[in-house]
Amino acid sequence: MAKRTTFILLAAFIFLCLQAQNKQRRLRPVLFNTDTAFVHDPVMAYENGIYYMFYTGHNIGFATSKDCKTWTVHRDGVLRDIPRWTHDSVPGFKNHIWAPDIIQWHGRWWMAYSCSTFGKNTSAIGLLSCSSLEKADWKDMGCLVASHGERDNWNAIDPNFIEDEQGNLWMTWGSFWDGIQQASLAVTHTPDGQETLCMASSPRTIARRYYKNEPQGFQNPTSKYAGLNAIEAPFIFRHGEYYYLFASWDYCCQGMKSTYHVVVGRSRHIDGPYLDRDGKPMSEGGGTPVIQGDKKEYEAVGHCAAYHFLDEDLFICHGYSIALQGQPVLIQKPIRWENDWPVIE
Repeated sequence: MAKRTTFILLAAFIFLCLQAQNKQRRLRPVLFNTDTAFVHDPVMAYENGIYYMFYTGHNIGFATSKDCKTWTVHRDGVLRDIPRWTHDSVPGFKNHIWAPDIIQWHGRWWMAYSCSTFGKNTSAIGLLSCSSLEKADWKDMGCLVASHGERDNWNAIDPNFIEDEQGNLWMTWGSFWDGIQQASLAVTHTPDGQETLCMASSPRTIARRYYKNEPQGFQNPTSKYAGLNAIEAPFIFRHGEYYYLFASWDYCCQGMKSTYHVVVGRSRHIDGPYLDRDGKPMSEGGGTPVIQGDKKEYEAVGHCAAYHFLDEDLFICHGYSIALQGQPVLIQKPIRWENDWPVIE
């Protein structure tokens, strides 16, 4: 009976998802079983034997697991109450929050999240903080950085935190426009004395999809506003002597029409330059392919993250499942290293 009920619920979920507009970063209520986790833009954290996964969804999607296989969904999400400032900063934004990231730093957990509307770059990255993931005593720390369509040639979404070898915190972010941005962060305090983060340097472009060589006669199939610089979802992972910048090229959020794939470059310095295997800077369109849709199980894959959990380097992303008509599902793969370059199989 339990298996029959699960099958009926799964069928209903897929039917509802197929009715959604493919051009939205939007998921219907999540249904997980032991084999499939329906997520978009996943990131993870680990605390006291529990894996925590956060992802795009209403109020920030949130699930927990003891083994990274069977996930318990917390349907209220992370943010029970959406801060009012988000609606003031981003016209049209409601409660569907994109692409969070999380890091433990200075004895607290910090989460950045994206507030935007599809295809436009009037956006904002919000900041939350809590003492422990188990307590989930999240506090709204306001806006970390914002972009405005009439002012900025970059998009304040898809944040990623990274700590450098000196213990300093940086954030990388961006989607389309002039590509991937990076800035250092610093500790400051709110008016009531709480420790928070602020931008310590101006944004700087560290990766582009196209650089002075945009294809002629081509149009962005997802947005007339965003242009052709189809790069987003940065994630920096430190391994050995290098920082590795992963990014997603081409187009997400179109189900079976998605063309997402992941590229990488590396640098000995947190602020770059990031070079691909051929020595081409990612700021000039460089990027070595890491993983793409195999056209058997996944049409396209992207928006990745990488972690060192329990003596293993783990790569995660979402893939557009062919068997499920393009629905985004969690992919987890070990990272193998060859000559200091990541191999994902």
